[in-house]
Amino acid sequence: MDAVPARARAYVAAVVLAALLCLRPLPHIHPSWWAVLLLAGLYAGSELVARSRLVGTCYPVLLAGAFLLPPPAAALVALPGALLSPVAQRPSALRRVWRAAQLTLAVWAAARVHRELGGRDAVVAPDFPYALVPAGAAVLAFCLVLTLLDGGILALADRVPVRRAWRGLFSRSLAPIAVHGLAGLMMAVLWRSPYGPVTAMLVLLPMCVAWWAFAQYHRERAAYQATIRALVQAVDIKDGYTRGHSERVGQASMMIARELGMDDERVETLRFAGILHDVGKLGVPTRLLRKDGPLTPEERRVIELHPEYGHEIVRGIRFLGEARAAVLHHHERLDGSGYPYGLVGDRIPESARVVAVADAFDAMTSTRSYRRARPVAVAVEELQRCAGAQFDPRMVRALVRSLGRHGWRPAVTADDTAALPADVIPARGEDARNSVGKGAP
Repeated sequence: MDAVPARARAYVAAVVLAALLCLRPLPHIHPSWWAVLLLAGLYAGSELVARSRLVGTCYPVLLAGAFLLPPPAAALVALPGALLSPVAQRPSALRRVWRAAQLTLAVWAAARVHRELGGRDAVVAPDFPYALVPAGAAVLAFCLVLTLLDGGILALADRVPVRRAWRGLFSRSLAPIAVHGLAGLMMAVLWRSPYGPVTAMLVLLPMCVAWWAFAQYHRERAAYQATIRALVQAVDIKDGYTRGHSERVGQASMMIARELGMDDERVETLRFAGILHDVGKLGVPTRLLRKDGPLTPEERRVIELHPEYGHEIVRGIRFLGEARAAVLHHHERLDGSGYPYGLVGDRIPESARVVAVADAFDAMTSTRSYRRARPVAVAVEELQRCAGAQFDPRMVRALVRSLGRHGWRPAVTADDTAALPADVIPARGEDARNSVGKGAP
């Protein structure tokens, strides 16, 4: 939302108007205002802590409000925390207003569903297990409203294609929100019990432990990502002729994965696979990486060890998952003529088949100090020609479709390329690694 399009601003305005309509009946109802204030303050404090620890938001308090209060009063609980919580990106004011309106609608919907199904009486009784039915329906409503609104803003503000904007949002959100819903229901039951609101707040203690554990995981993941950036930077320094290649292969791998309909977590894994595919260059002598002229057979064998070197480097990074297999096998070919193991067809991991296409495509479309880039159309033609023998045709088709929608900007990855005539394409060691078909790109 850094530069928010007019249509996205109109969408936010419509959501804000809908949220205000949900709050409109407040003067005509008589909720327990001390409960509203206590829950709103508790949510605001929890939100500040959660956001500062990068662990999301505190839904149990919001859902407890939905189970305890009339819909307009429950919706009011979300406002202070949403409007006061820190925002990392700009425009911060618009993001706060958007978040407040979104949560107001979601809590209102959850409270309305809960009340219509008789959940208030079940909480007061308490009537278990019947109380789980309206609470579960309320959680579903809460999750559905959040994901519907999130998908809309992704499509309008971030220009995500409509058919992908909502993909996987609901399924990814439901499980964690359901856990928060159970905590909220426990809070509501204890709140209405003889033990009172103070005891209800103790339910948040296990949530705090979970937040701490999640924050630890987040810090560990951030450390791994910093390690990845350092490795890629080291490769770029060692082989300046291909500077930026790893990042672009990561981008192309992500484009293919998205086109194949993979979920966001797997898309991110394949982006890491593309970024790290050549990290094994760190084990290859620099003189070979920068050699002018063709490689000898012995030098080629040394170069062909770089996938195994790379796999050894990344094998201990647990969160990479299948990206490690891509690092090892991205030079395998469907016909079995690749390396390091000569795998055939489907025996090559899918992640490696994705990265192989992305790697070859960027190698052909990047201008380097020793040869000019091929036009994207020519590179695509070459990929299609080699599909079935060297490349997985499904991955090639996915890349072609994604390029048709998003385009591609070939990049210069070394200096002084402007002075090269178009026909200067000397043979170098890099061509041997990124060759397409039987010849160098």
